Amino acid sequence: MDLIGCGTALVTPFRADGAIDEQSLYSLVQWQIESGINWIVACGTTAETPSLNEEEWLRVIRIITEAAAGRVPVWAGCTHNSTREAVHKARIAAQVPDVTAILTANPYYNKPGQEGQYQHFKAVAHAVKLPVVLYNIPSRTGTNLEPATVMRLIEDAPNIVGIKESSGSLPQITELVTQAPRSFSVYSGDDNMALGAIGVGARGLVSVASNEIPAEMSRMIEEALTGDWPVARQINRKYYRLIQANFWETSPAPVKAVMAMMGRIEEHYRLPMTPVSQATRSRLERLVGELGLLVHAPQEEGDYRMF
Repeated sequence: MDLIGCGTALVTPFRADGAIDEQSLYSLVQWQIESGINWIVACGTTAETPSLNEEEWLRVIRIITEAAAGRVPVWAGCTHNSTREAVHKARIAAQVPDVTAILTANPYYNKPGQEGQYQHFKAVAHAVKLPVVLYNIPSRTGTNLEPATVMRLIEDAPNIVGIKESSGSLPQITELVTQAPRSFSVYSGDDNMALGAIGVGARGLVSVASNEIPAEMSRMIEEALTGDWPVARQINRKYYRLIQANFWETSPAPVKAVMAMMGRIEEHYRLPMTPVSQATRSRLERLVGELGLLVHAPQEEGDYRMF
């Protein structure tokens, strides 16, 4: 799997009655692809996946793959703190047509050590033939997947082909890039670290902000990967406040609030996620208005080469 660019960790839109808003989800996929996004992650962290039962989880993956229709790769999120359950989910997802890779994160809550994580990820990888992308996100799971453990996994499970790195540590990302085989892909899992990660050799970004601005984020990553750093930095400068705003409160509450302001989804959540506070909402509304993103507001392309 030689995939570079920007992928979107897509939100799951809900209706007021709590059901998945399938029509909105289908439309989001169309918009993402039309905007130039390089791949889509179904049922990642931003999708409120822990709030989906297995039937809903599988339905979301199917809707996204059907909407994508092979135009872009689709990664299926298969994370569980029970290795047996993670293996079970990976096997089911691998049978869905057009799922191109399995994305699986550290086992949460259990806080396994390096050996436990090694055994866990190896079991998931050995259970499927699809490429597997590791997902290291210590802020959510309570445990860090160290580069030395990643190297063991690459050696013992050849279908582990990449990692979404959300440790927030540029030195750790650099260590992975410099130690892993060239065939292994490191992706930034943090929008605010994307340019730094690409600067040391990462192959792209799995983005939250691309839910709101897919064309802009995909262009920023493309420019960075092709070495046009002035353009990439200018795009980053323009939208960095939005990138930060998506984490003013626990994600995905801010990003779903912004997408509702843009008219892309209705703003509904599954408990324990709740809407942002009124103070945060007011700040978001002001920011989104300043960026010209309200309710499909037409935007000028802009010359990002101008400083």
